[in-house]
Amino acid sequence: MASDEGEMGGGPGKHHIQDAVASDEGEMGGGPGLPAGDPTLRRRIEPWEFEAFFDPRELRKEACLLYEIKWGTSHKIWRNSGKNTTKHVEVNFIEKFASERHLRSSISCSVIWFMSWSPCWECCRAIREFLRQQPSVTLVIYVARLYHHMDQQNRQGLRDLVSSGVIIQIMRAPEHDHCWRNFVNYPPGKDVHWPRYLPLWMELYALELHCIILGLNLEPEYVP
Repeated sequence: MASDEGEMGGGPGKHHIQDAVASDEGEMGGGPGLPAGDPTLRRRIEPWEFEAFFDPRELRKEACLLYEIKWGTSHKIWRNSGKNTTKHVEVNFIEKFASERHLRSSISCSVIWFMSWSPCWECCRAIREFLRQQPSVTLVIYVARLYHHMDQQNRQGLRDLVSSGVIIQIMRAPEHDHCWRNFVNYPPGKDVHWPRYLPLWMELYALELHCIILGLNLEPEYVP
């Protein structure tokens, strides 16, 4: 779901999302508060969960995935969330998608992931295989943090994803705001009151991601 101004791996020309329009179950992006009978509540996470999972300063072990799916030329967006089980969230999504959706190659499918951690190398491989089997699917990934980013296999896994056409970027203020409005069970009147993190953390992760995509190392390797 790349735009003409999109980027690969957090470099210049950021690919920022727009606040989403209605989903196929009646969700609207942003509002004065969520009514008690809102059908999207079951798919929303609590404010404390959002802060715990997506604060770039925290190193929470568990991972959380917030995702949006858009079919063809429709303006409707389907949203949901997932967390680690005995498998990583990426694998859970792929297995759920494959078991519930039977795509025709003539119908495009745009998927956006908002992840608390970037994928490990094994999940990167699973994602590439999923996209190979589903050529009509395009994937954009926003991550709050980089998972074991000094591990060379993880770095190569992210590069391989980009080479496969996946857009990977660090979540910044617009993405955090979008997730708060559309994925969090925020209190009435607090639709714009999301936790505002220091830009420094986001910029540092974005710089490191850019170096990973370019095959560079910020820290020199030790040579005995």
